Amino acid sequence: MFLKNAWYVAAWDHEVGRELKPVKILGEDIVLYRKSDGTPAALEDACPHRKLPLSMGRIKGDDVECGYHGLTFDCTGTCTRVPGAEKIPHVARVQSYPIAERYGLLWIWMGEAEKADPAKIFEVEHWGDPAWGVNRGESMVLDCNYLYMTDNLLDPSHVSWVHQSSFGGVQAMEGAPLETTVGEDGVTVWRWMIDVEPAPFYAPFLKFSGNCDRKQHYEVRYPSNAIIRAIFVPANTGGEGKPFHEDVFLMDSYNFMTPVDENQTKYYWFQMRNFAPNDEEVSSQFAKSVRGAFEEDRVVLNAVHKGMANKRTPNLDLKIDVGPLRFRRNLANLIASENPQLAAAE
Repeated sequence: MFLKNAWYVAAWDHEVGRELKPVKILGEDIVLYRKSDGTPAALEDACPHRKLPLSMGRIKGDDVECGYHGLTFDCTGTCTRVPGAEKIPHVARVQSYPIAERYGLLWIWMGEAEKADPAKIFEVEHWGDPAWGVNRGESMVLDCNYLYMTDNLLDPSHVSWVHQSSFGGVQAMEGAPLETTVGEDGVTVWRWMIDVEPAPFYAPFLKFSGNCDRKQHYEVRYPSNAIIRAIFVPANTGGEGKPFHEDVFLMDSYNFMTPVDENQTKYYWFQMRNFAPNDEEVSSQFAKSVRGAFEEDRVVLNAVHKGMANKRTPNLDLKIDVGPLRFRRNLANLIASENPQLAAAE
């Protein structure tokens, strides 16, 4: 169901401090906290004695003490104290998870610890570039499987109907064909739309007037991280392979989907933009608008999850589903490669 040897977003960095924070990721209960030096730590959220969640205990120095009988564990999962016992049992330990901090987010590695390389964390281009602004992101929980979200983020077509008052523009998008590019680390669906009216969401921030050429770039990388790139240039100046016009509008939306379990997904996001780098009012406007658009997605995807779970007749795949289907197939192969016995049984 899930790719284990991968980095997933566990929380925003400001959400984890010197208190125990329980989360569920890939169906596993985990407790997050920070050591006294600020370093984040992640442990299995279950004392091995009676399986009380460690998140119901307390922090003692840099360790976690169970709230039931006082068994204490350090950030590696090693038991350091069993009150009343002469010797600590060798099985008295909990799983620890590699965790790293980047882009204002805490990233957790859910697979084999020795393979956890922070260099493999999703790269955010222009992070820290003073010429680029940041629309500080948020998060939300969706009551749907994470693959419905990756489907959505490889589907520029849905914008025309789900987001008509913001990202959309039905007439312009209906006639523009989609291109699909499959790479080693993910799938991209994209298209240029030439000489079209700017979408309402972006129009107030363009440096030029009149119609535009617009590129939609929808890219999802395994297992469930995405960049949605919006490019706007004056009409008849854009197109694949052409240099950008000096008045180009660029916005990169970074989207990180962390499966809670098979039926829920935690969604994190933020945007980078090539204008107004220090304008908090612009950041606030975008943040509000983006949240509203993603709420529209949430309503649809929650309903899709229910509909697909309770379907009485087969669902129909269309030409516009090429990108999502290729992504699902390739991800399934990666998951199978981690579980050769399961793959052989199937």
